[in-house]
Amino acid sequence: MEAGNAARKRKRRRRGTGASGEAAQQHRQSNEVSAIAAQAVRVDGESVPSRRNRRKHRGKRGLQGRPLVHEKPVGRPAQPQQATPGSDTAESRIGQNENRAPRQAENGYRNNGEHPWPDELYAALDLGTNNCRLLIAQPTRPGQFRVVDAFSRIVRLGEGLAASGRLSDDAMDRAVDALRVCASKLKSREIRRMRLIATEACRQATNGAQFLERVVAETGLELEIIDRETEARLAVSGCSSLVGRETRSVVLFDIGGGSSEIAVIRIGDSRFNRLANHITHWTSLPVGVVTLSERHGGRDVTPDVFEGMVVEVEGMLERFDCPAIDIGHAGDFHLIGTSGTVTTLAGVHLDLPRYDRRKVDGIWLSDDEVSAMQAKLLSWDFASRAANPCIGPDRADLVLAGCAILEAIRRRWPSPRMRVADRGLREGLLTDMMADDGVWRRHRNRRGQRGK
Repeated sequence: MEAGNAARKRKRRRRGTGASGEAAQQHRQSNEVSAIAAQAVRVDGESVPSRRNRRKHRGKRGLQGRPLVHEKPVGRPAQPQQATPGSDTAESRIGQNENRAPRQAENGYRNNGEHPWPDELYAALDLGTNNCRLLIAQPTRPGQFRVVDAFSRIVRLGEGLAASGRLSDDAMDRAVDALRVCASKLKSREIRRMRLIATEACRQATNGAQFLERVVAETGLELEIIDRETEARLAVSGCSSLVGRETRSVVLFDIGGGSSEIAVIRIGDSRFNRLANHITHWTSLPVGVVTLSERHGGRDVTPDVFEGMVVEVEGMLERFDCPAIDIGHAGDFHLIGTSGTVTTLAGVHLDLPRYDRRKVDGIWLSDDEVSAMQAKLLSWDFASRAANPCIGPDRADLVLAGCAILEAIRRRWPSPRMRVADRGLREGLLTDMMADDGVWRRHRNRRGQRGK
């Protein structure tokens, strides 16, 4: 009997010890939560960890210091703002200069339980004199992104602009139709940040501002007219990955529909993260493939007509005050062309059965190869150019005007080779927005955390 009573007492003591240990553990957890809460600082209704805690978990955190899914947020998440009638929401007015669309979940979490950064999308739209182009992309490795959706349509917004000084009704209708497609694509996705720009046609036209008001009313897209310097810098940003580490000088040109931007880039011993910071001289020629072909004729181009176009552009380049480029060694200097003209030349050179960006972007053409391609196009009549799958009927009357601008640039800056870039303003917009947001820096931090 006494032995049984002693055993029962020992059993009760063990149960009491277990209960006390469990209570103690709960007490410690409560203290830890209280300590974390005490370290937090209230900012705009959200709990933000202390500076020391931010440094410790920087690699694990997403945008604006928001916690990951597996981390329990401290404090009460900020409540989403209610949209008021007539406000410029992402659905009613899609573009407003680097507008940020609302997040899928305001507390920083995704409905699918993933980290907020990898799924975030950026969008860039470029409405030019000849084309309307849209890219929606997702950042990947540092300095790179993956295209999620794209759109491009020839609208010839600047058709007849040189003669009248105004955008024609037909041209505006074509552009609005294309922009409606872009608006539909943007509304169907959650875009973190976007920038929508218009270039030379809207800069020059006396009714350019009125046209953009119509675009807002009919599509919800709010475009910004950028100046020529910004256009040149964006072209450089879009092509920065094509400039090798050994390169010391580059002349990058973007032959557009109504203007042509040229940037002289000199890279010293130390290279900035943004190649545009190495621009020493730039100019914007008030001539493009649409305006030049309208002045000289683009369908039936004889060698004399072609030379006349080249001489006109050479006269514009003579007014560009830029010191000569000192080429120290072979490979130190080259041209980079980003436009439909140079990509067409590359496609014809490769004899592609249909245009393929993957085979064209980044290809090198020697000086002799460029000359041979220009001579071949000049020998073709309009029908032959239109029948080529890399030109087509929409560009058949423009490609030789582009070649004339290219020829004037080559005479000003002779180079043994030229690199072809099937990229430009849209890629520059995306690269700049992603760099400003630090997405690639966060990507490196996250990789570092996974490696630990």
